Formats: sequence, structure tokens, C-alpha cells
Amino acid sequence: MRHGNNKRKFGRVRKVRKALINSLALNLIVRGKIKTTEPKAKELRPFVEKLVTGAKKGNMAARRLIISELSNRRSEVKKLFEVIALKYADRKGGYTRILKLGARKSDGAKMAIIEFV
Repeated sequence: MRHGNNKRKFGRVRKVRKALINSLALNLIVRGKIKTTEPKAKELRPFVEKLVTGAKKGNMAARRLIISELSNRRSEVKKLFEVIALKYADRKGGYTRILKLGARKSDGAKMAIIEFV
């Protein structure tokens, strides 16, 4: 039974799965919008929203936590704190939107666009 196991595994081991989500989050922060499969977008949403909520605090402890979470990518963390967090300063949540697309031609995977609102 899967009681309490609410994360998708994507057929990967833990560190590879973490690297995948990390990479998707970094690309979303840099580009503002990415196209990926629907399950990956759904898994990415809470990860990114927690990062933005932490960045809204703006203190050094939050910055260090987010730097460690994003594998020491300081330029992306700087953009998260100075651009994205300020944009959503008076918003309580729901910083991302998932737009569902059709199936991918090659393998039929459901595609989606995830973007900042």
C-alpha cells in the first residue's frame, strides 16, 4: 500500500530524481516558463512554490537554505530573491500555473507548460 507516499518516482533512484527536479526548477527560474511532461510539472510545482515562499522571507537563513536546495547556483538564487520574490510579495501562494497540452507525437506522453503567474 502507498499510504503517505505521494511523490512520483519517474523510474529513477533518489539522487537522480532530485537532480531532475532541481534542474527543472533552475530552468523555470531562469526562463519563467518551461515545457515538460505533465507528471513532472505536477511534481515540480510544490518544490518551486516552497522556494518562492522561502525567498519572500528575504533573510540570510532562508537564502542559505535555498542555495543548498538549488545546488549552490547563486545567480539563480539571486534572481529568485531579487526579481521573483518581490513580484509575489503580496501574494499568499499559487505562484505557478500548469497549462495542459496535447500528447507528444513520439511516445504519446501528456505534455504541459509550467510558468510563473
